[in-house]
Amino acid sequence: MTDDRINAILDEISKVIVGKQLILKRVLASLLANGHILFHDVPGLAKTMMARSFSMVLGLSYNRISFTPDLLPADITGVSIFNIKNNEFEFKKGPIHCSLLLADEINRASPKTQSALLEAMQEKTLTIDGHTYQLGPPFIVMATENPLEFEGTFPLPEAQLDRFLMKTTVGYPSYDDEIIILQNRIARKKEDFNLKQILSANELANLQNEVENVTISQPIIEYIVKLVSETRNNPKISVGSSPRGSLGLLSASKSWAYINGRNFVNPQDVQDVFIPVMAHRIILRSGDLITGITSESVLDEILEKITAPRIE
Repeated sequence: MTDDRINAILDEISKVIVGKQLILKRVLASLLANGHILFHDVPGLAKTMMARSFSMVLGLSYNRISFTPDLLPADITGVSIFNIKNNEFEFKKGPIHCSLLLADEINRASPKTQSALLEAMQEKTLTIDGHTYQLGPPFIVMATENPLEFEGTFPLPEAQLDRFLMKTTVGYPSYDDEIIILQNRIARKKEDFNLKQILSANELANLQNEVENVTISQPIIEYIVKLVSETRNNPKISVGSSPRGSLGLLSASKSWAYINGRNFVNPQDVQDVFIPVMAHRIILRSGDLITGITSESVLDEILEKITAPRIE
């Protein structure tokens, strides 16, 4: 049976994010697994609204950074400024010092600036001028990248892509959902919105601990490894997933099971999160890219090829 808190979170956010229940569940699964999420989609599909909604409902401190080519690492992490009054340097925190960070159009920043996020995303710490600063808990990055504009952009390096637990798209709303979006805007009488806080940051941390205690059997572990191993052996894939992908699939499967009201992982949980966890961790062969084959279609083939275990 699904935890009432999970339903309450999704129901509250659905008041402003209409018709995107699957995407909301993926974002929540990433949050419960303490993982970062990357949105690969065109502008105007409520990605910023989604990030703000989760910060409101989960009681998380929130900051947004618009990534541009002239953005410097210190603009993200913070900088030490000399205070002439007490004759010493003082550290002024940057916007990364929050619980939920929206990195908007992350691929517009230079690789040097992008790399400023690497330690933070993996270690949840920052080292500046010899001092280490703890981020969170929790500390989650939700990043966006625009797939349409390539001028003035810098593709994310594989090492940074690998730090995102999931990569997903939002997609356009249906005709009926878009009508509801407009009706909701008319009812609010303003652009801004307010949502009820369901959890505190501490309560979210407790949920994350409960997800860690979700049971995963040996056959499911072996199933995960078989799926990931196939990404390294598939003839259409040039570079397969690393063991970090296996660990990501493990964590996402546990949080997906928890969201669906179970304290154990079944094969369907693994299958449901396999593509958003894996699609950004593989590189297709160049010849296959030309023919229009996608990472998602190849991963679908892998799911069909590898037989799921029978769980009694």
